[in-house]
Amino acid sequence: MSDSEIVFEVLESPEGGYEARALGQAIFTEADDMEKLKAMVQDAVRCHFDEADRPKLIRLHLVRDEVISA
Repeated sequence: MSDSEIVFEVLESPEGGYEARALGQAIFTEADDMEKLKAMVQDAVRCHFDEADRPKLIRLHLVRDEVISA
């Protein structure tokens, strides 16, 4: 990750919707669907960083945990 990029790990929430947590920063947000989550992540990044320090890119790393029988 460069200073011009921030990475969020995105998980499906057990209650429904999605949860996003920034790697290396204390930023967390959640939303009912992916489009709302993208807007919430952008807003959280704008609130967390001053404009001069704000990353230029936001990377969403989608993590899907799937269990199957052996």
